[in-house]
Amino acid sequence: MSSRFLSARLSQTTLNGFSSALRLSGQRCAPSAFAVSRPRTYVESLRLSSTAAPTELRKTGLYDFHVENGAKMVPFAGYSMPLSYGSVGQVASHNHVRSSVGLFDVGHMVQSFITGPSATAFLEWLTPSSLSSLGPFSSTLSVLLNESGGIIDDTVICKHDDQTYYVVTNAGRRDRDIPWFNQKIEEWNKTRPGSVKFEVLEDWGLVALQGPEAAQYLQKLTEFDLKQITFGKSAYAEIDGIKCHIARGGYTGEDGFEISIPPEHTVKITQLLSQSPVQLTGLGARDSLRLEAGMCLYGHDLDEETSPVEAGLSWVIGKKRKEEGGFIGAEAVLAQLKQGPTRRRVGLVVEGAPARESARIYAPDEKTLLGQVTSGIPSPTLSANIAMGYIASGWHKKGTEVLVEVRKKMRSATVTPMPFVPSKYFRG
Repeated sequence: MSSRFLSARLSQTTLNGFSSALRLSGQRCAPSAFAVSRPRTYVESLRLSSTAAPTELRKTGLYDFHVENGAKMVPFAGYSMPLSYGSVGQVASHNHVRSSVGLFDVGHMVQSFITGPSATAFLEWLTPSSLSSLGPFSSTLSVLLNESGGIIDDTVICKHDDQTYYVVTNAGRRDRDIPWFNQKIEEWNKTRPGSVKFEVLEDWGLVALQGPEAAQYLQKLTEFDLKQITFGKSAYAEIDGIKCHIARGGYTGEDGFEISIPPEHTVKITQLLSQSPVQLTGLGARDSLRLEAGMCLYGHDLDEETSPVEAGLSWVIGKKRKEEGGFIGAEAVLAQLKQGPTRRRVGLVVEGAPARESARIYAPDEKTLLGQVTSGIPSPTLSANIAMGYIASGWHKKGTEVLVEVRKKMRSATVTPMPFVPSKYFRG
């Protein structure tokens, strides 16, 4: 991460005072991730979305397909989604993706197009990324920011050309993001030259084929040479005669593809993609894979009170943007880049029992509250308990020893670089 790290530890007096204030208030305050609450179980954490769940859960176009294949369906981000399939456990699914290839339904994510003569300038107003320098069919992780520099959502933006962008945002932020995009487009089109349009691809399928054998398997189903698209690139290609958008990347740290499919063909293409050795994979394995890869889950590791600098995402801010600003929230973000944040997102390896979301992080004196875990699991790949969370600046450095309170018992933990498991992206 490119954020500037502070070299000096906060004074013990300052931390003690800060810790005491948090315990007395019990409120969500800056730094927001330090607020104290009951640790959630693994399944509870998966089921929670960042917005209130609707009365009736939405379904992707693959709902019936999941049920027919023995999926255990659970509420997630306002949708009924597969947690696992049949008797295959989460660890077995996780390991299959790491060693072979798995298929995930990610059709709950919001796919959209932002188009128009000033589409690039518009998106560079909404995000801190340098999109003008992206090449055709290249993508970047970015963030949508509020005026205070907090993260409204994290997003993947794929530039097809200067006037056409394919954008993917989180399902749990759907009811926040879509009205916000529409509002910002209305503001933009009133005051700036060049109209911009926003189109949500309702009901389009989106599946992720992930694992070291993903390319070998997908290549059998398309005449397009997949070696032409390296990590972060995409292309339109036919699968069984159906034109799909294929992007190389994913949420596991493995090589893989995210495939956008027209609604009427989603089930057919998914059936083709799910033959042996491909294994259908649910939310349980998806969460453990992404945490091993050091990737954030919105509503847990990111929220509107967290900046990209605190979250270790300063690298999404373009070099020119750091100098010139010009994006929503720039004043707050650039000031934090210059001065340094009061807290940082870190990785942790925890001894003993796994630390779950909301577990408190303490200094070795067992009294000074340093922060809080936002995600935690037993890592199937490493056979160790891993977690990520936010910790006071000065305690964020590699190898720093801290304590994590797990089930009312202090457990030793070590600040560790992320990703926990090396990424294996195809770069050519």
